[in-house]
Formats: sequence, C-alpha cells, structure tokens
Amino acid sequence: MLLRGCTQGELDDFLAHRATYPSHSERFARWVVAHRHAHNLTAPATRWAGPSGREVARRLLHDEAPATADRVAGLLLLLYAQHVNAIRHLTLDHMQRDGDKVIIRLGDRPIVLPAPLDRLMEELIATRRGHTLLDTPGAWLFPGRLPGQPLSTDQLVVRLRTVGVQPRQDRATALFTLASQPPAAILARMVGIHRQVAVQWQQASGGDWAAYAADVATRPVRTSPAN
Repeated sequence: MLLRGCTQGELDDFLAHRATYPSHSERFARWVVAHRHAHNLTAPATRWAGPSGREVARRLLHDEAPATADRVAGLLLLLYAQHVNAIRHLTLDHMQRDGDKVIIRLGDRPIVLPAPLDRLMEELIATRRGHTLLDTPGAWLFPGRLPGQPLSTDQLVVRLRTVGVQPRQDRATALFTLASQPPAAILARMVGIHRQVAVQWQQASGGDWAAYAADVATRPVRTSPAN
C-alpha cells in the first residue's frame, strides 16, 4: 500500500488485519513517519503483549496433539529463549543422560530439563526420522528435508507458528522473563547469548518470576469450558 496517500484509519486497518508480515510493516510505517514521508499519519506504537508465552508453553507441555518435534522446539524457544537458528542446529551432542536426569547444553553450562520436557526430549531423540527411505536423521534433533541437513529456518518458523509460537515476540518475552532470575553472566552461559545482551535484558526486566521453566512445567494446562 502507498502510505503517502492513505488515511490513518486505512493504515491502522491494514496493520491490524491485512499485513502479511505485521512486525515488518509496522517498522516500515514508523520509518516513513520518522523521515517525514507521510505527514498525515501517526506511527504505530511498538507493541509487547506481555508474558503470553507461558500459556502456550503449558499447552505444549501437556497437549499430546502437536508433533513431538514441534512441542520440543517451541518449548526450547519459550522456556529458554533459544533462537530458531540455534534450535534447528541442535544435535545429539548437545544432550546428555545423567541417571534419571536429561541434560541439555545450550551455552557452556548444562541445564537439567524439567518434567515433562525431559520425557518429550527423550521421545524426540527416539523417534527422529529422515525424510526419504535412504536418509537417516544423523545427529540432528530436527532433521530436514534435504539428506544430511537440519530443518531449515523457514520450515521451523512455519511449524512453530502452526502450534501458536510467534518466534520473534515469544523469544523476546522469554528473554525478558529469564533475565529477572540469575545474574547476567550465568544467564548468558546457560542459554548461549552474549553477556552484554543478557545485561541489557536484565536491566529491562523489573519482575521476579523465579524458576520460570520449572514453574511452567508443573502447572496444568488451562482448558476452556465447553459451550
């Protein structure tokens, strides 16, 4: 759409209902207004919907309907703020079994996965499949359509959105949440992000949602009453 010739109402309606990529469209609209290419429009505010990822995480933990791979990928993003590209490159080498504990290494500090995510991870490892008769999943936790390759970023994003995960927004929410817990240096080493990034998120986060991942894992999923 041409912003120079549209009204504020038309812009708001487009962003709310018809934009294929809302976040990109909003950023472009803000740029246009900031650079005075559309004097009659007001830039949309940057929106943050709060910690909505918790409800999606509970559903993925307890709802058996979605594929195990999609549940695990979504939970790694929602609970541990993993980037889609980092998730798709996970291999068996990132996993470890220690007695009855399932351990994942996302940074340089191991993380014990809480129940029932530990069970889902073991199920994923046991059921991974290649996509052709001659292809095996190799070491990839999320094998892709091409032999010997992991799932592509675009493919994983589509699958995450199908189960209700919005990768960019929900990862920001997860980072905001996690930053309120351990010191920034420990957070950076646990989830594999740069220490300065962890510091910035810690400064932005003023809440105290302790033991986020374990707390979400132990809460039952909410179901809507039947109509």
